[in-house]
Amino acid sequence: MARNQAWDPEQLPDLTGRTYLITGSNAGLGYFSSEQLVRAGARVYMTGRSPNRLMAARAAVRRRNPDAGDRVETLLLDTSNLGSVRAAAATIGGRGGLDGLLLNAGIVHPPKERETTGDGNEVVFATNVLGHFALSGALLTTLAAASGRMVWLGSVSTSMAKYDPFDPQLVEGYSGGRAYVQSKVATAALGFEADRRLRAAGVAVSSVVAHPGYSTSGRTPGIVGVNNPTRLTRFADNLQFAITQSKEHGAWTLVRALVDPGIEGGEYWGPRLIVRGEPHRGKSSKITRDPEIAQRLWGVCEDATGVRWPF
Repeated sequence: MARNQAWDPEQLPDLTGRTYLITGSNAGLGYFSSEQLVRAGARVYMTGRSPNRLMAARAAVRRRNPDAGDRVETLLLDTSNLGSVRAAAATIGGRGGLDGLLLNAGIVHPPKERETTGDGNEVVFATNVLGHFALSGALLTTLAAASGRMVWLGSVSTSMAKYDPFDPQLVEGYSGGRAYVQSKVATAALGFEADRRLRAAGVAVSSVVAHPGYSTSGRTPGIVGVNNPTRLTRFADNLQFAITQSKEHGAWTLVRALVDPGIEGGEYWGPRLIVRGEPHRGKSSKITRDPEIAQRLWGVCEDATGVRWPF
């Protein structure tokens, strides 16, 4: 399919026989991405760190898609915990090929004060970046067996704050806003760097970066156990209707980035109007495309996770 050619996100191509894993599937973008893939016939591993919330999300997918059957599976995975990442990767790696990996899980509202995980990493960077770097590396051979694709979640925020390449975990000068932007610069830069390295090594896996625009809970359909915004949230989010969209629509871009055969590794996708709209090929912020920053980040991630990708 040609780039930016007409694409109906509500009528996906038949994905029967394909298998995808989505991190952070119990709500928001991850949930709706899962639902859209299942509706198109795919098998989906929905992952998250809460067993109860995962089961509620799986039940919702099956309730809203009666023919889903056993094509929806759940798997405990906490991307802030490297032990959890290793365990989940080992489980999936023993189940055959994987057509796609959507690296969606993340902390959107960081803590006001700097916190660290049990592995000693800053919690936002660990959750949004390190866990996904480790998971992608651990599942690389599984993806390669199916000539699969990985999609990293970018953000329009990457040009909104100064980035410090020498302190990605904000040991100094932490703030919640900076932590979020630092993590999103890193995920996008790593997504592009992954594609460069995969191409150079001749590995049959592509790496794409995509962002969902400005997608809010208050403009998203209510689903029991998945999305239950308060009346105040609905009111506030609807006041911003001109620059926002639902998380259901935000997932359109992520799903296209994951399944459209016409998309090539190293591309960047987002809503047509940047903050909302149909999926459209775009151009990420300059800092995320800087190879030197990406290479530095790659080394940081290798050191922090102990993971070396099997190129």
